[in-house]
Amino acid sequence: MPGFEVFGEEERRALNELFDLNGGILFAHGFDAMRKGVYRVREFERAFAACMGVPHAQAVSSGSAAVKVALVATGVERNDEVIVPSFTFVATIEAVLEVGAIPVIVDVDDTLNIDATAVAAAITPRTRAIVPVHMLGAPADMDAIFEVAGKHGLKVIEDNAQGCGGSYKGRLLGTMGAAGAFSLDAGKTIMTGEGGMVISRDEGIYLRCRAYHDHGHEYSTTVGRGAEGALMTGFNYRMTELQGAIGLVQLGKLDMILAAQRENKRKLKAELAEFPVQFRRILDEGELGDAIVFFMPTRELAARFAQRMGQEGLGTKNLPDAMNWHFAGRWKHMRNRLPNPAEPWEGRWNRSADLLERAIALPVMVKMTDQRIAEIGEKLRKIGRELL
Repeated sequence: MPGFEVFGEEERRALNELFDLNGGILFAHGFDAMRKGVYRVREFERAFAACMGVPHAQAVSSGSAAVKVALVATGVERNDEVIVPSFTFVATIEAVLEVGAIPVIVDVDDTLNIDATAVAAAITPRTRAIVPVHMLGAPADMDAIFEVAGKHGLKVIEDNAQGCGGSYKGRLLGTMGAAGAFSLDAGKTIMTGEGGMVISRDEGIYLRCRAYHDHGHEYSTTVGRGAEGALMTGFNYRMTELQGAIGLVQLGKLDMILAAQRENKRKLKAELAEFPVQFRRILDEGELGDAIVFFMPTRELAARFAQRMGQEGLGTKNLPDAMNWHFAGRWKHMRNRLPNPAEPWEGRWNRSADLLERAIALPVMVKMTDQRIAEIGEKLRKIGRELL
């Protein structure tokens, strides 16, 4: 969660420049005669695409919007089935529902990412896409997912809200599928307060993203915005110039953020070398390093361990503090919009529940000092001696 940690004077100057350079035009489109060539959202899109090594990036208003825009742009339609993991932020499933499609939720494995075997078992003639989510900055098994997708002609849309800058076997997360969706909210690796980005190597997908996020605008090069036509029905998921200006600054800090975070995770993991727990399986060293996840032997012990962490002034990240928003087993409010609503909710994702309800995620921050890392290690060892 480092974006807010490094938010400071550079971002303040970038915002002030919008007012100093062009009088504060904050809309990303039009006002060409007044804005004196300042288009921060367009600059941010180009810079983000270059950073990810792809030709196309479309800025949007949130990470949730990014997933929805990517689904529409890749051709997911009403009543199509989209396979998603049971451990993700609720927005992944909400986005599928928003386009009228049917979320088919499957188990995760001990990477805490989507289980490719479960994906293969869930495919039907109505399946159109798979949405792997790189949870807590660690990559899903993309080789296995693409093998399944390739056999069935399915689109892969990466929800990379939590993995900006991470990689899998040398490939940046978010760049491998037909489209990749990123979140830029206040708790992400880089942040614009709210905001998101969709990237793609496919020009057709990009053009549909661009149109759909902006009421269908065709972005004509021959007539003005008010006179141009629409390519499709869309909605307003636009990013503002304020967000674009901040995003440019934060993007310039990404390498520093990742390097510091990964180094701090290495140091903290060393503090836990003798800690008698099972750690999350990590598939690739390209993970972000923003959390250390470990499993307790039982759910009851996990709850007690997390409680003791709180008493010692140690925080957690999503597990277990935000499980209600990150595990499908807690989302009974959605049951009437998911397949087989009459079936009992409990037990639908038992494998995931067993892992997640025994899991504790320890956040790793950019500005952790060696003293703080040693203190965290000592407190965890102390709790471990008491409970394990």
